[in-house]
Amino acid sequence: MTIQEIRLLYDYHYWARDRMLDAVAALPADQTARDMGNSFRSLHDTIAHIYAADWAWYSRWIGHSPTALLTADTFADIAAIRAAWIELEANVRTLLGDLDDQGVNRIHEYRLLNGQPGSTVFWQMAQHVVNHASYHRGQVTTMLRQLGAAPAKGMDLITFYRERHP
Repeated sequence: MTIQEIRLLYDYHYWARDRMLDAVAALPADQTARDMGNSFRSLHDTIAHIYAADWAWYSRWIGHSPTALLTADTFADIAAIRAAWIELEANVRTLLGDLDDQGVNRIHEYRLLNGQPGSTVFWQMAQHVVNHASYHRGQVTTMLRQLGAAPAKGMDLITFYRERHP
C-alpha cells in the first residue's frame, strides 16, 4: 500500500465521519444518550468509542501506548466529540503528510491496552482504523433508524469514490 492510497483512505474516513456526525447532530441530546442495547450503549457512547480508538492508534504511531481508551463521559456531547476529532484529524493528516512509502511499511512497536507488547506494520494499522470506524458507523446507522431518525447520507467507500470523481 502506498502513502497516496492511505491518504485517500483517510480522506474517505473523515468524509464518512462528517456524514455520520451531521446525522447524529440533528438529534436532541436525550436521543443521542438513549440506551439502545448496542455494543456501546448509545449513539454518544458508540461515537465516543470510534473517536477513542482513532486516538489510541494515533497515540501509538507517535510513540505513546495508552493503557485505556478514553471513556464516553470524557465528552459532554456529540459537538465535543466532533471538536476533539477535528483536532485529531489535523494531527493525523500532518503525520500522513510527513510519511513516505518507506514509512508506510515501518513496523511500529507498542503496548496493547492490556499491557501486552504488540507490533504491526503502519499500513495495516491505518487500514484497521478505517475499517473499525466503518463497522461502528453501521451500528450508528441502525441506531438512527431505530430512533426513527434519518440515517446519514451514504457512507460507502464507493459512494465516496463516485462523488470525488464523478
